[in-house]
Amino acid sequence: MRALEQLEEEKGISREVIIEALEAALLSAYKKNFGQGAQNVRIEVDRETGEIRAYQIRTVTEEVTDPNTQIALEEARVWDPTARVGDIVEVEVTPQGFGRIAAQTAKQVVVQRLREAERELVYKEFRDREGDIVTGIVQRIEKKNVYIDLGRIEAVLPPSEQIPRESYRQGQRIKAYVVEVRSSSRGAQIVVSRTHPGLLKRLFELEVPEIVEGIVEIKAIAREAGGRTKIAVASRDRNVDAVGACVGPKGSRVQAIVDELHGEKIDIVPWSPDPAVFVANALSPAKVTSVEIDEETKTAYVIVPDNQLSLAIGREGQNARLAAKLTGWRIDIKSESHIKEIEAKKIFAEIPEEAPSLEDAGQRREGEQEVEAVGGA
Repeated sequence: MRALEQLEEEKGISREVIIEALEAALLSAYKKNFGQGAQNVRIEVDRETGEIRAYQIRTVTEEVTDPNTQIALEEARVWDPTARVGDIVEVEVTPQGFGRIAAQTAKQVVVQRLREAERELVYKEFRDREGDIVTGIVQRIEKKNVYIDLGRIEAVLPPSEQIPRESYRQGQRIKAYVVEVRSSSRGAQIVVSRTHPGLLKRLFELEVPEIVEGIVEIKAIAREAGGRTKIAVASRDRNVDAVGACVGPKGSRVQAIVDELHGEKIDIVPWSPDPAVFVANALSPAKVTSVEIDEETKTAYVIVPDNQLSLAIGREGQNARLAAKLTGWRIDIKSESHIKEIEAKKIFAEIPEEAPSLEDAGQRREGEQEVEAVGGA
């Protein structure tokens, strides 16, 4: 029993689970050693003393035809004085030296059961950590999969969840986002990610106390891992600046997150219930002249100064693309000069083609005078 208590402390598995595994293993060992005579046998381990007993379940009959399943009435009353024909009694059949035989035979079964119980314990522990951040050490890299040691278990970071152009080395300590926890015959399998937007959200929760306290709320995140991320925040307290709280003194809070993500750019913008204002904020750092919202097509028409057009669109359209993901609106960006050009074309298009010009009118008047002169002569 002291050994069981030690296992309980070392493995974190309750003593009752170990005893149940031990009873199952002893039953297997008993059946293996005693063959036909091991039918309807129950093994019991005394929870106080650790004494092991084997009991065979038999039916009370007047005439015994099968001694392995039946027992005479007189013999049954030795075990149970109130026994009657047809009753079920348990007869102790613990053999001599059973403890030694059982220990040798059941060792592997006990070890296997302990492993299963430990795997189940680890699975239950990590099952509730889906959507949370874990910190581990890179153990090895096989076929582009990165295996991270989390202490009691290993997690896998597949290629699809790795940040592009981010390198990993053995012994490196990294943070990752738990995407999925699966239970299998080999135990819990944990899949983690470095590209999931949830990683950024949890990192901000770790760095910004106002988010944990509920004063500042993260409304939306749009991320292109390894490149740029936009995050919209709002404050529930008028005296607290949501963007300032996330940036931190001299940018220390956001810089800690940028360092963890190896230089990924992060734009923190204020959220607004007004879609036009939100779209204008989302296109930061570009300055916006005006925004018109089309509810039917879910499109935001944005006008920006000429010198802000390339900044609003971003390299390969990244800034506009992230702003659209963040706001949920399709964004159509035009420069001021382009809008003026379109308006000018509309004005010229409205002038009727048959309307005579001043020059044509003057020539026509001169011709009419010549005709009048000829007619008079």
